[in-house]
Amino acid sequence: MLRELLTIYTIFFRMGAVTFGGGYAMLPILRQEIIEGRGWADEETVMDFYALSQGLPGIIAVNVSVFIGYHYRKVPGAVAAALGVVSPCVIIISAIYFLLSGFQDNPYVKHALAGISVCVVALILDAILSMWKKGVKDVFGVALFVLAFAVSAFTGFSPILLVVSCAVLGIIVRPITARVKAEKGGDGK
Repeated sequence: MLRELLTIYTIFFRMGAVTFGGGYAMLPILRQEIIEGRGWADEETVMDFYALSQGLPGIIAVNVSVFIGYHYRKVPGAVAAALGVVSPCVIIISAIYFLLSGFQDNPYVKHALAGISVCVVALILDAILSMWKKGVKDVFGVALFVLAFAVSAFTGFSPILLVVSCAVLGIIVRPITARVKAEKGGDGK
C-alpha cells in the first residue's frame, strides 16, 4: 500500500512539475499516465472529475488529482495525489522567491517564460478539443456550449452559477432528449 501511495505521489509530482497554465494543461499528461499508462480511470471518468472540479472551490488541478487519487486508493490516495501535485509548486515558488530578484530582468528568463506561455496555450487547446469530443455529442450540447460561452464571455454572470445552471439544464433536458431519441429509434425512423 505504501509503495502504491508513493507511486501516486510521484506521478502527480511529475505532473505538477510540468503543468504550467492550470488544470486543463495537465489533461494530456493525465491521459498518458493515468488513463493509458496505468488504467486507474477511463477517459469519461476523468472528464467527469474535471467537470465536477470546475464547480468546486480551489484549484482545478488539485481537485482533479484528489478525485483520481480517491478513485484509485480512497482517502490515502487522495492525500498522496494532492500532496504530489502541489509539492512542485511549493518548491518552485520558494525557489523563485529567493532567486527571482536577481534574475527578473534576465532576457533568458523572459524568453523562457514566453516559450512556456505558448506551450500552455497549445496544451489548453488540446484539452478543449478533447473535452469537446467527449462532452458535446448532439445539438443540445452545441446549443448549451454556445449559450454558456456567450454568457461567460459577454456578461458578468458568475462562473459558478453558470456551471450549476448548465448542470441543472443537463439534468432536465438530457432525459427528455434521450426519450425522444429512443421513441424515434423505436418507430424505425
